Amino acid sequence: MITATSLTKRYGPVTAVDDASFRCHQGTITGFLGPNGAGKSTTLRMITGLARPDSGTATIAGRPFARLPNPARVVGTLLDASAMNTGRTARATLRIAATVTGVPARRADELLEAVGLSGAAGRRVGTYSLGMRQRLGLALALIGEPSVLILDEPANGLDPEGIAWIRGLLRGFADRGGTVLLSSHLLPEVQATADHLVIIAGGRIAAAGSTASLLAAAGQTLEEMFLAITSAAGHEGARNR
Repeated sequence: MITATSLTKRYGPVTAVDDASFRCHQGTITGFLGPNGAGKSTTLRMITGLARPDSGTATIAGRPFARLPNPARVVGTLLDASAMNTGRTARATLRIAATVTGVPARRADELLEAVGLSGAAGRRVGTYSLGMRQRLGLALALIGEPSVLILDEPANGLDPEGIAWIRGLLRGFADRGGTVLLSSHLLPEVQATADHLVIIAGGRIAAAGSTASLLAAAGQTLEEMFLAITSAAGHEGARNR
């Protein structure tokens, strides 16, 4: 489970995230949505210990990320697929991660097969397309056999076949009892994949609940509801300035 409680983060006079609270439960996929600049990435960075909240707390499996004894065995993260050593091969990248995490080296080759990169395992990451780096990033997230995944735009750069593949991968992970927090701008895909939704706008949580109940209450598609919520938040922000 992932729990965010009253998370707040300021950068000088700008409040990037304001009193954000939500939960992601075991066995579910939660879609984390918001327009550019809404606070999604800042929230994910606070949950994963990359940014210190000014107030509030975030826990994964009951502990702050920094207090997990071996974080990669609990939570797999993909926040920036470009943040890799481009001079290493994919196989070397995963084998180093396996050693650091404390899992057998064979896990690297298993994941290269699982994410469709076996044929390119000996190539340097710098020669990879964005979609290939996303696949490698997912393999890195899965290297420690975690029970939680936190992913920021994991389908970015994937073709339609790749998007369908990642949908199946995440659905299978959740159906086996895993917890997924997924940030994405592909709203139809999120609507087809996510069990729950958290929508952030202007740094505040604007809506949260099961996908079915939120869409039924709104009587709209996810895209229509998202546009209505974020437009209302924008007007509210303009009135408060």
